[in-house]
Amino acid sequence: MNAPIAPQRPSRALSDLNERSREIFRQIVESYLATGEPVGSKNIARIIPMTLSSASVRNVMAELEGAGLIFAPHTSAGRLPTQTGLRFFVDSLLEIGDVASDERERIEAQMRAAATRQTFDTALAEASALLSGVSRGAGVVVTTKSNARLKHIEFVRLDPVRALVVLVSDDGSVENRLLDLPPGLPASALVEASNFLNARVTGRTLGEVRAEIETRRADMERELDEITARLVEAGLATSVGSPSGRQLIVRGQANLLEDLRAAEDLDRIRLLFADLETQTDVIDLLTRSEEGEGVRIFIGSENRLFSLSGSSMIAAPFRDGQQRIVGAVGVIGPTRLNYARIVPMVDFTARVVSRLLEGGR
Repeated sequence: MNAPIAPQRPSRALSDLNERSREIFRQIVESYLATGEPVGSKNIARIIPMTLSSASVRNVMAELEGAGLIFAPHTSAGRLPTQTGLRFFVDSLLEIGDVASDERERIEAQMRAAATRQTFDTALAEASALLSGVSRGAGVVVTTKSNARLKHIEFVRLDPVRALVVLVSDDGSVENRLLDLPPGLPASALVEASNFLNARVTGRTLGEVRAEIETRRADMERELDEITARLVEAGLATSVGSPSGRQLIVRGQANLLEDLRAAEDLDRIRLLFADLETQTDVIDLLTRSEEGEGVRIFIGSENRLFSLSGSSMIAAPFRDGQQRIVGAVGVIGPTRLNYARIVPMVDFTARVVSRLLEGGR
């Protein structure tokens, strides 16, 4: 099973590359991903699976440089891929394998154990840590707090036109959301709305409760008067849809400090750490990965967040029991991430999270 990669914008000046040019370009990129160092024509001529002189390789490299796919970081140095080149490689040349069976079993077992022994948030933290360990980058997860399994919900009046929706999760965490009330709402409506929801929420997520009520609207309208039914819907909508309900989990930032090769590498990592501390921007970027099917890959300045640090992110969405996308898992690190290994790992981890949300604990 190959992990699907969500479509990105098309690369430029790439359809004209012949087989020889593509193979030389592939070797330049793979050398960069493995070592982080420029590679010269003599080394390329020695390792490509075809007979070419160094001079012929240099001619092809000049064409690739003219197409904006590679560049020379220093005079008389070898070549490195540009961000356009990396995008072309990822979209057109990257060969993605599968997650080894022993790794699949380990990921499922560790995440399932975390979800069973503790909470779903613990399982998400485990997913982030696992991805960090595999990638040697930072593992990241963004999700809504509506994924938590609930124990109790209550409407508490603050004043004549405002109430708190109090959500108690089965792990003991409490979340409060402000709700506007229609003028003159009787206190009995708040009690009835609380009782109606508490008969349905135990051990379930807000998304699951909301979906059931939407499909059984007639039952709710028979059981509750119109104003109380509207209160139930408003309370669920406020809780499920609030932007503040997004949370970010990051693990493995220390991995990013390994294998630094120069002072500019340390400067780049410092900038990346600053990016990760700006949680709202990271959440916004991860949320973009929820816009389509498959794995999304964001490279360097293609996104505003990583424009200075020159980092990459690989992310995939996960779904709840109603097949709605409710979050994303991913890896953030330098542009020379091991894409071939990390893409299927991120995809598989997202699928495991989805299965846990569907109740397959």
